[in-house]
Amino acid sequence: MSKHKHRIIVKRAPTGKHKSHGGAWKIAYADFMTAMMALFLVLWLLAISKPEQVGGIAEYFRTPLKVALTGGQKSSTSSSIIPGGGTDPTHSDGEVNLPDTDAADVDRLQELKERLDQMIEASPVLKQFRPQLLIDITSEGLRIQIVDSLNRPMFDLSSARVKPYMGIILRDIGPVLNELPNSITLSGHTDATLYVSGEKSYSNWELSADRANASRRELVAGGMQDAKVMRVIGVGSTMHLNKKNALDPTNRRISIIVLNRRAQARIEQENAGDTNVKIDGKSPTADQFGKVVTSVPAAPPSQNVPKASAVKL
Repeated sequence: MSKHKHRIIVKRAPTGKHKSHGGAWKIAYADFMTAMMALFLVLWLLAISKPEQVGGIAEYFRTPLKVALTGGQKSSTSSSIIPGGGTDPTHSDGEVNLPDTDAADVDRLQELKERLDQMIEASPVLKQFRPQLLIDITSEGLRIQIVDSLNRPMFDLSSARVKPYMGIILRDIGPVLNELPNSITLSGHTDATLYVSGEKSYSNWELSADRANASRRELVAGGMQDAKVMRVIGVGSTMHLNKKNALDPTNRRISIIVLNRRAQARIEQENAGDTNVKIDGKSPTADQFGKVVTSVPAAPPSQNVPKASAVKL
């Protein structure tokens, strides 16, 4: 019997290399990095943009694409409840806080607002009165409101006599208003407390007007040009700052408005009167300052003109 050698055969499974997963993850990662760069770029642009530019961008995105392409209404002017429409959330009844459409005019008023804010922060005296100074941009221009306080009233009780610290505020603001050629208006406001005085003809109407005029004198005393004042009015207690509480001390305030061009032109037109009115048969003409100029013909030399001894007004 022959002996056979057994051959031992070892079978090993082939060890191949792992198959490549492809480059899809690289594309996703590149998209992610691109989105992050775009995000930081947008944040940087918003940080260096002016407030009115940011408002313009916001208004652009509030306008639906279809409406923008067809030139229809903006979303803020639509009364529809369908998405993309709706009422303007920034609109409020009464005093509307919408800036003027003249971008250059708005820029100048915004710079003046920043100048006033910086002056208040830099002055230790004015900084302590910062809660009583309200500065914002309205449809008429830059509004500066100095509100009353129980602890710090602006005027003597039931009087138009300016408190010393109120005079300091007005005299410091006065020269700053000369930095722009814009005219200003002043209005005095009171709360709903009835004015108690021995004179029946004197009320909150007269008190608010006297306080507005007293504020004008302080502004002029501080260095503001008197010719900048276009209108000084007293509105009594008709326009409350705190509409929920008519007796709130903050309703007693002085409002100074640095007019934008549109509001100033409107007031000049109102002051000019109706150009259709005939004066001695002649139509008045308005000069470049909005004042009415009339020409009255002189009497002929042969005509005897009696002298008036008295005129009743």
